[in-house]
Amino acid sequence: MTSPITTHKHGDILVVTSNNPPVNALGAAVRQGLVAAIDEAEADGSIKAMVIRCEGQTFFAGADITEFGKPPVMPWLPEVVDRIENCTKPVVAAIHGTALGGGLEVALGCHYRVAVPTAKFGVPEVKLGLLPGAGGTQRLPRVAGVPKALEMVTGGGMIGAKEAAAIGLVDRIVEGDLQQHAVAYADEVKDIRPLPKSSERDDKLVEARANPAMFDEFRKANARKMKGFEAPELNIQAVEAAVAKPYAEGVKDERRLFMQLMSGTQAKAQQYFFFAERKASKIDNIPEDTKPRDIRRVGVIGAGTMGGGISMNFLSAGIPVTIVEMQQEALDRGTGVMRKNYEATAAKGRITPDQVEQAMGALTPTLDFATLADCDLIIEAVFEQMEVKKDIFGRLDKIAKPGAILASNTSYLDIDEIAAATSRPQDVVGLHFFSPANVMKLLEVVRGAKTAPDVLVTAMQLAKKIKKVAVVAGVCHGFIGNRMLIPRQVEATKLLLEGATPEQIDRVHVEFGMPMGPFQMADLAGVDIGWHRDPTRIENIRDALAAEGRWGQKKNAGFYDYDDKRRPSPSARVQEIIDEFRIREGVAKRDISDQEIVERTLYTMVNEGAKILEEGMAQRASDIDVVWIYGYGWPVYRGGPMHWADSEGLDKIVAGLRNQEARMGSDFSFSNLLLDKAEKGDKFTR
Repeated sequence: MTSPITTHKHGDILVVTSNNPPVNALGAAVRQGLVAAIDEAEADGSIKAMVIRCEGQTFFAGADITEFGKPPVMPWLPEVVDRIENCTKPVVAAIHGTALGGGLEVALGCHYRVAVPTAKFGVPEVKLGLLPGAGGTQRLPRVAGVPKALEMVTGGGMIGAKEAAAIGLVDRIVEGDLQQHAVAYADEVKDIRPLPKSSERDDKLVEARANPAMFDEFRKANARKMKGFEAPELNIQAVEAAVAKPYAEGVKDERRLFMQLMSGTQAKAQQYFFFAERKASKIDNIPEDTKPRDIRRVGVIGAGTMGGGISMNFLSAGIPVTIVEMQQEALDRGTGVMRKNYEATAAKGRITPDQVEQAMGALTPTLDFATLADCDLIIEAVFEQMEVKKDIFGRLDKIAKPGAILASNTSYLDIDEIAAATSRPQDVVGLHFFSPANVMKLLEVVRGAKTAPDVLVTAMQLAKKIKKVAVVAGVCHGFIGNRMLIPRQVEATKLLLEGATPEQIDRVHVEFGMPMGPFQMADLAGVDIGWHRDPTRIENIRDALAAEGRWGQKKNAGFYDYDDKRRPSPSARVQEIIDEFRIREGVAKRDISDQEIVERTLYTMVNEGAKILEEGMAQRASDIDVVWIYGYGWPVYRGGPMHWADSEGLDKIVAGLRNQEARMGSDFSFSNLLLDKAEKGDKFTR
């Protein structure tokens, strides 16, 4: 088999090139080739220095994740990086694209680093529940300084070449032909001795050694962001070892901490999710050669919170948008909010003022429904009422051009019924954006019974263009995400009557790792959402709250009372309402355990997810997990509800549900798929 590593001489400089598409991952053949190249340089007296470079779009963009969980193939990456650093001749890394994870560790093993201005650097292992295990936590603080190393290893983000040069991670930024400049640089440094080795530096550790409290200060400052995750803390401990110990001892700590993470449940969950996200873009039962439709202009009906947010996604991607409203005041208000959101992003330095003007300049606000006639995709984002939506689609059918895709942003309603209001159901699809639509990454693409294959392909490709993670869902009430939310909300409300409090139920969910519990979420979204608006018709606790104007945070009162900074506190009035309903319905109050809350609100979600799979409403279990992590904040370190159920054991989930079956009553029924898999010792995910 041909090695992905080749070498050629440029005078007395040996140029070592990796060509391992698509991202030059550091698989076994690459590692073996790099060691062989070092051996070649050492053995050849005519070679004075080396350059390590990569073909294609990028420098080494990380380890080969497909090797995870498989028997190791030598040499390990730490040995390769050490071999590079211990070469007796100068080694220059020539960096373009990204130097990520193991790629950055290889670069740190080199004696010098040159990069093009567009290069980016990072150690994203923390996102896979790991730490840089090839000396990265030991060399990075020595080269870039402890504060920047802590930020990089715990956050997993990238920095640009300019910043990398400023902190000493890059020795020179070069314009033009990277190989030519790297060879010239190698020629400059070929006779300099001693060779600068990252592992032997300690000048950038002095400040941290004098102020060891900086680690606890960093923990405190980032506690909220790191809460629940194991990897950030162990990354910090590894950097602490770099400061407190000689390199040879620090790398032993790094290896021990790496193996601790590698064998844990969080790393398995985060690595599983890495692949789950990529699988989600694959559509079942669609011919591979299906070509997408051309989308040059998008129409959006409704300039409210959702319509405005949806429009921003397309404008930010350079796609012009026509936005339609019924009243000028609503149109002005909606476009004003869009501008304000863009300007807030510009104020944070994420986009330029020019980009704000470009985006807003590509927006055509109008009251004229007929202007949608030249749009290639039209998205309806109005009230969640079937009759309203059917009326709009009937009108669209008359004016939209042939081949235009007609989409509804509905979060619950039947796409097939909406499509039936047109003469072209093959052009209709659900595009369920999550609020706020300009921020949330998830997009549920709802596949109607008659949705054409090229419409589906177009929707999925467009999702990538507007930087969304799209998941295909079938037509059922609530699709994937909201359908699974229903049993959780039903049981949470029953638990209130039986003796739990909103704060206990929410606490259990937050301790599990959710960003908020069911009642915190209701207050944030609005208790009045979906309310029938008749204050005399009080059928449940939410009706009673809504009738009293307790609509959530926007009214400073919902399931909780709120102060002027929107900080919640338990509400005596809410407890009175709960007590009134309990007495009315003859429910005996009792102590509710945290475990019962888990079984009745989280186990029921798993059961509903299994029903979704049974019915073919989701293509695969991992798609459900993608929906819940990106749409609802399920902790990624638990891998999503279906992966979490597998790791808990499906027999345990079934046993917990059987414990609660009598209390849940007729609202609950078992998924046959869940029972079958539990009995066989099978799993939903692999």
